[in-house]
Amino acid sequence: MKNALSDLLAARDWLLADGATGTNLFNMGLAAGEAPELWNVEAPGKIRALYGGAIEAGSDLFLTNTFGANAARLKLHGAQRRVRELNLAGVEIGRDMADQAGRPVVVAGSMGPTGEIMAPMGSLTRELAVEIFHEQAEALKEGGADVLWVETISSSEEFRAAAEAAALAEMPWCGTMSFDTAGRTMMGVTSADMVALVDKLDHPPLAFGANCGVGASDLLRTVLGFAAQGTERPLIAKGNAGIPKYVEGHIHYDGTPALMADYAVLARDCGARIIGGCCGTMPEHLRAMRAALEERPPGPRPALEAITAALGALSSPSDGTGDDAPAPRERRRGRRQR
Repeated sequence: MKNALSDLLAARDWLLADGATGTNLFNMGLAAGEAPELWNVEAPGKIRALYGGAIEAGSDLFLTNTFGANAARLKLHGAQRRVRELNLAGVEIGRDMADQAGRPVVVAGSMGPTGEIMAPMGSLTRELAVEIFHEQAEALKEGGADVLWVETISSSEEFRAAAEAAALAEMPWCGTMSFDTAGRTMMGVTSADMVALVDKLDHPPLAFGANCGVGASDLLRTVLGFAAQGTERPLIAKGNAGIPKYVEGHIHYDGTPALMADYAVLARDCGARIIGGCCGTMPEHLRAMRAALEERPPGPRPALEAITAALGALSSPSDGTGDDAPAPRERRRGRRQR
C-alpha cells in the first residue's frame, strides 16, 4: 500500500514526529477536565497553532488533536454522538496545514485508548472495541489523514482491536504502547511481548514503538528491548520531556531542549526511525531535536549506562522481564495529559 509515511521512510533514515498535544493546549488555556477535541470546532485557530508549531519546528509528521475522540471517551463529556464531527474537524485542519507546508508532512490521525477495560477482566468486548475504533478511523480517513496513529495503548487485546479497525477502514497505521510500570504497560505487556504481537497481526502497523511512560531513559530501555528481538519493522520513540513535577499549581516537565536533543540522538542510535516527544515536549524542544539529528553523526547502539548518564536515572531497575517484574495493574479511565 503506497502512502506518504512509507514514502518518507523509504527516502530518509529518520523522521521527526511532533511533541505534546495536551501540554501545548493547556498553555493556550485548555482547562483541566475539558475535552481537547472540542477545540477542533470551538477554537480551530488554536489547533492550527498547535499543528503549525510542530511544522515550523521541523516535524515530518504530526498527530491530530483526536486522541480522545472515540465514543467511549467522548461519552464522559456527553459528546459520544459527535465522533465524526470532531475527528473530521481535527484532521481537516491538519490536512490544510500539511498541504501548505511546502515539503512532505504526514498527517497522522491520533487514536487513543477507549479508557475501558477489555474482557475478560472488564466489560469491553472485542467486537465493541473494534466498532469504537472503526467509527473513529473512518472519520479520520474521510478527513484526509495519511495514516492512523494508535497510541498510549496498554493491553494486547485493545491493540489487536485497533489493528482490526484499521484493516476495516483500509488504512495504514502505526501503533505505540505506554510502558510505565517498570518496563511493562499497565496491563503487563513487555517490549518482547509487543514485538511478538505485532508480528502476528493480519494487518500489522507500518511502524510501532513506545510513547509517554515515565522518563526518556525508561522509554529508550524499551526501544532497546524492541531492537533486541531483531525486528526489521521501523521503531517509534516518543518520550516525555523529562519528569513531571507539580509547580505552582500545574504540571511542569523538567526536560530542557538540550536534554531532548540528546534523547533524540540516542533514540536514533537505539534503532528508532520515527522520533518525537510526548508530554511536556514543546516546539523549542523539537527544534533542538531536529538540529541534533541533522548535525550529529550516527553512533553505535548505546549501553544503558550511556543513556542514563545523558538523560537521568531509570525509574526502576527492572525492564519488565525478570523475576522482579511487577504484576499488571488496573487501568484508570482518567485522561492522560499528552
